[in-house]
Amino acid sequence: MRSVEDTRPRSGLSVPVITVLDESGALVEEGQRAVVRHVIQDGYGADVVFAAGTTGEWDRIGPAVQRRVIQLCAEEVAKANAALSPGLGRDVEAWAGVTARTPEDTLENLDFAISAGVAAAVLAPLSIHGLKDPVRFVAREVADLLDARPRRIPIYLYDNAEIAVDPKIPHIRTRQVKALSRLDFVRGIKVSASRKVLGNYTRAAASFRERGEFGIYVGNAMLIFEIFRPRQGWRGVISEHWQRRRLRGGLPIGVVSGPANALPREWARAWQVCRAGDTERMDRVRQVLEAFSIGSHAAGGKRTIACFKRALLRLGVISSDAVAAGTPALARPDAERFDAVFEEVREMARQLLVPTWVTR
Repeated sequence: MRSVEDTRPRSGLSVPVITVLDESGALVEEGQRAVVRHVIQDGYGADVVFAAGTTGEWDRIGPAVQRRVIQLCAEEVAKANAALSPGLGRDVEAWAGVTARTPEDTLENLDFAISAGVAAAVLAPLSIHGLKDPVRFVAREVADLLDARPRRIPIYLYDNAEIAVDPKIPHIRTRQVKALSRLDFVRGIKVSASRKVLGNYTRAAASFRERGEFGIYVGNAMLIFEIFRPRQGWRGVISEHWQRRRLRGGLPIGVVSGPANALPREWARAWQVCRAGDTERMDRVRQVLEAFSIGSHAAGGKRTIACFKRALLRLGVISSDAVAAGTPALARPDAERFDAVFEEVREMARQLLVPTWVTR
């Protein structure tokens, strides 16, 4: 068996890219490629380009479009890596969201993603209809598929109550994650949940790491400002050891940010300064990102994907901000209100951050 347990989970900023569609719902391929180039920002943005995830409307675009998005993103990441200067550090990784409505389509997506050349796949087992035993599915069907392919890739779990099939089972149980972590190819989990739920996983992280490093990624991205903010004790700043105790386990190794579609450099900077515990710079970039979050909600309510697409349209990255059928759209006058918010955020970024960390 060809093991991938020595694969080190990628740290840093993961951007779950939007899917670029026209008004008829067809994929705009050049626009999709442009989004990948945009979030990479010549090496100053995404560490991971995550294709066909929740922000990519995976459950609304259909398997054929989902697979084409995976292929385009993998191709564009490979091109970007070939062009990046070696001095900028590690290559960007392409990850594929392979979750589908059925187990059969999920396996087909995974098979396609492997052939497309992605570095890893992301799987949300609780979002697959008719899947009674997620541990067995991964340990048997997914493992058998990987064993039969010439190239094995790591699998990352995805925990998000908003897309769970059964609202009574909103989260993957920690004992299930522990069981899955024993598989050499399961290398981490993305948690889109409250700090309390995230803490359940970080508390159990030590037992997840029996086969090597197991990465935990923050899906509710603004939480990194709380998690990594140093506390002041009577002797000064509390050490990282105490930070880990506050989280009841280990520190997350990455953040997954949907708003980074619009502000990739700012989010890359946020991760950088949060990991460093630089409170002054944390406060500066947080002002920018909170303004975007609050302003987007005020202008568009829960239409976050539509807001991300509108921002990319305003930046000239894409030519269509259409959303998939079933995704809440952003129409006038809300679109104009969002435009004003986004311009204010951009100006705030220019005032508070050095030019290197302002999205271009």
